[in-house]
Amino acid sequence: MNQKEAPKAGGISIHAVDVANGVPAAGLRVRLFKLDGAAGEIAKGECGSDGHLRHPVADGLGVEKGRYRAEFDVGNYYSRKGTALPDPPFMDIACFEFGIGNVKEHFHLPFKFTPWGFSLFRGGA
Repeated sequence: MNQKEAPKAGGISIHAVDVANGVPAAGLRVRLFKLDGAAGEIAKGECGSDGHLRHPVADGLGVEKGRYRAEFDVGNYYSRKGTALPDPPFMDIACFEFGIGNVKEHFHLPFKFTPWGFSLFRGGA
């Protein structure tokens, strides 16, 4: 590797599962933000039919050492599915903040959720 080249980042991948219905969360809207340094939105999109967010950030594009926040539009997801929710929904946007210390490692975020709560952890490490 050339000394001027930065090591390739391992990336951040997201896999969302609607555990209330036992299905991948196709159509769940997700946003990913870098919170420090060159702060701002680095990824957004909807999860595909397999529940994965397809975005170049999964291959390391834009991933640097630092703090991040993932936002999941849970209330909107269930409203579009026709799920009866209170007004306002108990959980509208689920937020998860995490840090990346070693940019060479891959950070997989398995997001499991219902209208009433969620679980998210670093998977595949």
